[in-house]
Amino acid sequence: MRKEYDFSKSKRNPYARALKRQITIRLDEPTVEYFRRLSRETGLPYQSLMNLYLRDCATRHRTLRMNWAA
Repeated sequence: MRKEYDFSKSKRNPYARALKRQITIRLDEPTVEYFRRLSRETGLPYQSLMNLYLRDCATRHRTLRMNWAA
């Protein structure tokens, strides 16, 4: 390993905007279990499945319709 590296000709990562951001979110156990089960069926990590689902909702501008019972 070198003591110093020359970054004078380096370029910024063009995909930096596509990087993911880590957050903390609280989800109920049935929701997490649903995505874990789906993960086992598809072979994709459950957090990636959650991200794909949320991205789909955002892309389609889906809104939550709640009807509170009296």
